[in-house]
Amino acid sequence: MIQPFVNEPLTDFGREENKKAMLEALAYVKERIGAEHDLVIGGERLKTDDRLKSVNPARPNEVVGVFRRATTEMASKAVEVAHQTFQTWQFTPAAERSRYLLDAGRVMRRRKFELSAWMVYEVGKSWVEADADVAEAIDFVEFYARENLRLAGPQPLVQIPSEKSELRYIPLGAIVVVPPWNFPFAILVGMASAAIVTGNTVVLKPSSDSPTIGFKFFEIMDEVGLPKGVLNFVTGSGAAVGDTLVTHPKTRMIAFTGSKEVGLGINEKAARTVPGQIWIRRVIAEMGGKDGIIVDADADIDAAVEGVAASAFGYTGQKCSACSRVIIHEKIYDTFLGKLKERTEKLQVGPTDDPRYTVGPVINKSAMDSILGYIKKGIAEGGRLLTGGGAVPDAEGYFIRPTIIADVEPKATIAQEEIFGPVLAAHRAKSFDEALELVNDTEYGLTGALYTSSREKLQIAAQRFHVGNLYLNRKCTGALVGVHPFGGFNMSGTDSKAGGRDYLLLFLQAKSISEKIGA
Repeated sequence: MIQPFVNEPLTDFGREENKKAMLEALAYVKERIGAEHDLVIGGERLKTDDRLKSVNPARPNEVVGVFRRATTEMASKAVEVAHQTFQTWQFTPAAERSRYLLDAGRVMRRRKFELSAWMVYEVGKSWVEADADVAEAIDFVEFYARENLRLAGPQPLVQIPSEKSELRYIPLGAIVVVPPWNFPFAILVGMASAAIVTGNTVVLKPSSDSPTIGFKFFEIMDEVGLPKGVLNFVTGSGAAVGDTLVTHPKTRMIAFTGSKEVGLGINEKAARTVPGQIWIRRVIAEMGGKDGIIVDADADIDAAVEGVAASAFGYTGQKCSACSRVIIHEKIYDTFLGKLKERTEKLQVGPTDDPRYTVGPVINKSAMDSILGYIKKGIAEGGRLLTGGGAVPDAEGYFIRPTIIADVEPKATIAQEEIFGPVLAAHRAKSFDEALELVNDTEYGLTGALYTSSREKLQIAAQRFHVGNLYLNRKCTGALVGVHPFGGFNMSGTDSKAGGRDYLLLFLQAKSISEKIGA
């Protein structure tokens, strides 16, 4: 009997045995970086001469993995194989499909430190952030395995005397999964496992910044015996490979997490029908955020400082849920910013394979240049640099000091556009009502938080703070599977509510069956 779902515990690195295990995992992975990996389509390993390299953003000369760039023909073949495999996989009993996920969860627990170490090297995550990423991936497979069994069981219907009626949820077909680099294991695992467990087949195209950890998931599913062709692994550029996958007539659905620009492009391309297509493609598009935290005059200032700092600078601000705006009541504005500045300047920036550093690099040079450009624009448009403001001098990798820009105007560029880096814009509000107006004044609506001791204001925020995930008197990052179903409004995406009871329904369609009974 499967036990009720419980979230995977996070690792306490204050315990010497866990610190030792992580250091050993880092050494183990260090000896294995730089290996070459093939495309895998229907269980067949395929090579091309055109390669892409995944590098360590803390040491860009250090190659983590080498991958093949698929051709458009290979991308098309991957969809064809997934479509063909679906013809049999869809009839695999739900309990058997769930068992693959539960087995994968056991492998992930066994390899938890190793998987974390791969993310430390490939995307610059700190130990704590990498560990949380793996824990979330485990949560996804455990939660979805159980949810699949619930949806496969009898569904409540109104029965009439003359008929026997039932409702079945059936899978869709071949699904293209396009995950991001910032949660390169958790989100990838969540989307792919949701598709697989519901009876669909998958073409997985990981980010070119994080293909190695994506391949680790492929290896895990291969280890637990997932049939060939159910999960296919394809790497390459969005232009050459991604467009082919999205527009193929046998692609039934696209599950995407990433930037607004790419997500809108996928949604537009997927909406066009092509010869041979017999369905309307579904799209999950979870995109960006411009997440704000309100700190009201009656808030616990010290608690708010900790929450804002963690939300803004955890994983170097490279989360769609990260706090990039803080709206502070004018009565505590200077006091709060003074404490936040002091807290931020205590953060240690450096290569995260060294546990002393909790703030690592940004993902690549393009991101670094973009973030530094936003900092310059924020100051040019009237913002006051409070701390940070530039790259770490003489650093080998893509390191930016955590930056706070105060006195930012509501319509300034850094108040409206997603930066995706360690940059926080601070706004002054004259009242709680004005703070709510400011926090809602963007095209996004993903996460947000409010710090206040007023029960009335908490209730007002629950109604008027327009985000998919609202947190009260806590940070706006760190959603837990099953606890905080995740997804946002407006240009933040389709509000898929990953990790919630509604999510698997996005990968299914409902079939009503009624049989006449009696005379």
